[in-house]
Amino acid sequence: MTITARELNRATLSRQLLLERAPLTVPEGVRRVVALQAQHPASPYVALWNRLTGFAPADLDAAFAARSVVKATLMRITLHAVHAEDYPAFRAAMQPTLYASRLGSRFAAAGLTPADAEELVTELLAFADRPRTSAQMQAWAEERLGPEKKDGAWWGLKGYAPLHHAPTDALWTFGHRPSFIAAGTGPAPAGRAVDPQALETLILRYLAGFGPASVGDVAQFAMVQRTAVRAALQLLGDAVEQLRGPDGGVLFDVPGASRPAAGTPAPPRLMAMWDSTLLAYADRSRVIPPDFRPLVIRRNGDVLPTLLVDGYVAGVWRSTADGIEATAFQPLSPATWDGLAAEARSLTALLDGREVAVYSRYHHWWPKLPEAEVRML
Repeated sequence: MTITARELNRATLSRQLLLERAPLTVPEGVRRVVALQAQHPASPYVALWNRLTGFAPADLDAAFAARSVVKATLMRITLHAVHAEDYPAFRAAMQPTLYASRLGSRFAAAGLTPADAEELVTELLAFADRPRTSAQMQAWAEERLGPEKKDGAWWGLKGYAPLHHAPTDALWTFGHRPSFIAAGTGPAPAGRAVDPQALETLILRYLAGFGPASVGDVAQFAMVQRTAVRAALQLLGDAVEQLRGPDGGVLFDVPGASRPAAGTPAPPRLMAMWDSTLLAYADRSRVIPPDFRPLVIRRNGDVLPTLLVDGYVAGVWRSTADGIEATAFQPLSPATWDGLAAEARSLTALLDGREVAVYSRYHHWWPKLPEAEVRML
């Protein structure tokens, strides 16, 4: 079976609940879409507003407080919000990547080795049996290792150790000064070997939420080596099926997953910064037209809040004192502008209860955008 580029787009939108908002609870919604980018505290909230009917920020507050949804360093070594039941397998699948990235040169520069980390992680998790601020964690590292090693040690351990971010009662549950608590999911990790079963679980969850996808797409999403992904897909056997992509390449998917027709209508959306849908693929043209990619994904890794029109990025938005300002990189129809305005009214109501000037620290990118149509919605 061959699938077209537009059918791939619609499959992604369907599985990411972007064709139609779904009547799910917050934990159910998070599990359905696999993982929400959470570098900025507001982004999981905006992401779920885009995906769930009747979404109330207090519901995500409650899920974080109950730890049915957890925030932690996971895929691509960035912060994600995931269902608590998914965290153990996702973290185990990431073990080789986190080991290499967080116990490498900077950790070694502090005079520490991966063997030291195994002992330190066990002690750190015992210390983090209750919420601990970053300052308290650094003080622990200094007391344990001395002032000359504490910075490198904590930099490595806060990404490598199985820690959840603990709620801090900020506007969006987590402030810019994080606190941490032990994940409590079993023995401390050790070694850099791939956990085959965990990786298979992550791949199946990824395909269910983002497929059909290539080996490269899976590797990009998780930042896992392609050789490991290929081996896991082979072991999965009939649990996955193969398709031909628009370029003739092999794509993998879970049998029976949603693949709407190419002509399925896609409503406009105002996407969160770093929304997972924009970052989950090696080939990001599935959602981002190539000419627009450098405009919305900046060289330092910032991913601006985007306008999604007919399933594809068509511009960016920002919240101002006067409302939602939309910048379109291409001509949009009056009906599309009306749809975006309706979304903006709903988003404004969400932000009015939390943070009207959300993402304002990133407004310095707007003067660097090309000349385009700008409207206040």
